[in-house]
Amino acid sequence: MPTYEYKCPNGHVFEVFKRIADPPPEVCPVCGASPVETVLYPVPVHFRGSGFYSTDYGRGGRKRDRAKESSSESGSDSGSGDKKDKPTEKKAAEAG
Repeated sequence: MPTYEYKCPNGHVFEVFKRIADPPPEVCPVCGASPVETVLYPVPVHFRGSGFYSTDYGRGGRKRDRAKESSSESGSDSGSGDKKDKPTEKKAAEAG
């Protein structure tokens, strides 16, 4: 069962250990004032991996990868096609 934190209009903060389905307290146990409000705290969220704005587009994350890909593609066009085929053969040999 989670612990919920509430605050009365007079500024008293108190915790209640209750189930989610239980009704919230109606009055402050310290001074008896009502209504009491639920105190909410922000939780930290860390986006890891690809598929999120902060990792793909925020602060240029994917732009650097795309720039590397485009520069490597332009460099391989000027060279022979053998260089491009060799990594593909290695991947196929490792997978099989």
